[in-house]
Amino acid sequence: MPETNYSPDRHLVGRAIADITGEPAEVGMLGYGRADQKTTGIHLRLRSRAFVFADPLVDRRVLLIVNDLPLIFSSITQEVLRRLAQRYGDTYTASNVMLTATHTHCGPGGYSHHRLYNGAGGFRPRTFAAIVDGIIEAVERAHEDLAPATLRLAHGELREASVNRSRAAFDRNPQEEREFFPDAVDPQTTLLRIDRAGEPCAAVNWFATHGTSMTNRNTLVSGDNKGYAAYHWERVVEGVNYLVDPDPDFVAAFAQTNSGDMSPNLDGSPGSGPTGDEFENTRVLGMRQYEVAAKLAAGYMPRMAGSIDHRCIHVDLSAVTVSAEFTGDEREHRTGRPAGGAAAFAGAAFDGPTHWKTFREGRNPGWDLLSRLAYRFAPSLRDAQAPKAIVAPGGLLNRFAPYVQEIVPVQLVQIGELYLLGIPGEVTITAGLRLRRTVAAILGVELTNVLVAGYSNAYIHYVTTPEEYEEQRYEGASTLFGRWELPALQQIAAQLATALRDGSPVPATAPAPDLADSQQPAKTTPPADFPPVGYDFGDVLSEPAAAYRAGEQVSVEFAGAYPNHDLHRGSTYLMVQRRDGERWRTIADDGDWETTFSWSRGPASSSHVTIVWHSPADTPPGSYRIRYFGDAVKSGSDRVPISGTSPEFRIDAEDPGE
Repeated sequence: MPETNYSPDRHLVGRAIADITGEPAEVGMLGYGRADQKTTGIHLRLRSRAFVFADPLVDRRVLLIVNDLPLIFSSITQEVLRRLAQRYGDTYTASNVMLTATHTHCGPGGYSHHRLYNGAGGFRPRTFAAIVDGIIEAVERAHEDLAPATLRLAHGELREASVNRSRAAFDRNPQEEREFFPDAVDPQTTLLRIDRAGEPCAAVNWFATHGTSMTNRNTLVSGDNKGYAAYHWERVVEGVNYLVDPDPDFVAAFAQTNSGDMSPNLDGSPGSGPTGDEFENTRVLGMRQYEVAAKLAAGYMPRMAGSIDHRCIHVDLSAVTVSAEFTGDEREHRTGRPAGGAAAFAGAAFDGPTHWKTFREGRNPGWDLLSRLAYRFAPSLRDAQAPKAIVAPGGLLNRFAPYVQEIVPVQLVQIGELYLLGIPGEVTITAGLRLRRTVAAILGVELTNVLVAGYSNAYIHYVTTPEEYEEQRYEGASTLFGRWELPALQQIAAQLATALRDGSPVPATAPAPDLADSQQPAKTTPPADFPPVGYDFGDVLSEPAAAYRAGEQVSVEFAGAYPNHDLHRGSTYLMVQRRDGERWRTIADDGDWETTFSWSRGPASSSHVTIVWHSPADTPPGSYRIRYFGDAVKSGSDRVPISGTSPEFRIDAEDPGE
């Protein structure tokens, strides 16, 4: 990097946004593990937000990519790194690229190279391509956007956006750790603000809560509460227009930390708390995260010093010998081959059980008995996995086909005074505390400035403390590599922190095998499109009323086509328009919170598209219309664009019936 780029601001930063929304129809959604939860449309588009942080004094950079996705798999990481290498050589590598997910449970699945996560639908090339293409687009824009910037860091607390969904497991931890989290939640919220010429141009917030405000009954694509928080700051507050602003003035990302046992469902059941409506809960929980972040951003934020640095190591988590320094019982232990416990198939009660009715959190007597018999004849298995009631021996399944990942990256990046420990899993708050303390002690830095960046670069399910593991709640049963998984990760984190502190390299390690060439794409070829009998594509099947009061819901149904023909990435399936003299101005699209785009299959291969606009209470009086855009594949022909326009309707300031 040339020295001529240096300015009084030590750091250079580039930031950008791109669309990564996958297939909105008939794709299994990822997160809740339910085969019956398949996409039927879009409520809020998914986006990738990329940030390049560079220090020209030492010629190092870090690329942080926060994605509105359920999970990051090695499939995505490997393809992104491959594409970046083709474009930028060795500028971006596994060591300095951190790919993270917000962990929404309302995104299309089918983009992993491990079979467990693709469900019955199999691998979905279109969704995979949409994600990778969008990420690369965001990175390319951020790379070009690199400019001098001031980094500022602040911490706050948020106590009304999470609740501990596994209190019985949490309460097994030592008293000192329980007292560190007196409400059994991690309230720390951290904001990194990026300024240019004295004005904020971007922000990244970290806070621990699950992306499960939307329940397993929802089938519309959504970024959930963190997606809404980012949308609100960018679109509503800063006026970013995603359709026409490839280089927006402001980018806001809301990233995850150690949210493994943190639920947003404050009343203890799916879709419950603070209200009984999942859409409103999503908005409220997103607003609470935004409001605390915005308050921090508006207050005093000291300028960060410090350099940019990074370390990464690939480790086979099924075969780590953990020293007595980290095990807690003054003995050496070894992790085990991955295995899912009975409670993992039950799901988390606060956020939504799976369809497996025969399993429950905690003890499952029949499976417990079978596992005790197995442990009697396999001492090493017992030491690693007991008291887990093993139902899915992932290590055994991997011998026949790739079901779960065993070799994974663990990463530590430094951005000024902020340190992010990239863990490829869902870390509970107490497990996160131990990891953070391990790194902070070695580096000699404040604990608040060390964060666990969960859901990074790959996926290993959960990380619990050995004490929490004993309870075998959902999280413990989903800690695949057993009781010593967290101590193993602490040992690896210590190795990374020591190397970073000393300025020394870590040993070269081989990444997980690339499985791209072994994928069998799902059979996704839909039948040819036909409009409903008596109609043509784009015709209005159900008209809006003539007039509405501001704040009311407007609904229009069109004769549409199968939406997966063209995902309209970076574009839209709909527009809400307001008449402005002789022209129509677009005021909302399918990336806006107040719209929903819903698809359903009608008779004889027809498609019905319902567009709903929840007009805001402050909608100006005037004439409006709703437009639909799709793509039809007619019998024996190529894909052709189609569109439809509703009749005009009026929005009045007061009830038109009064």
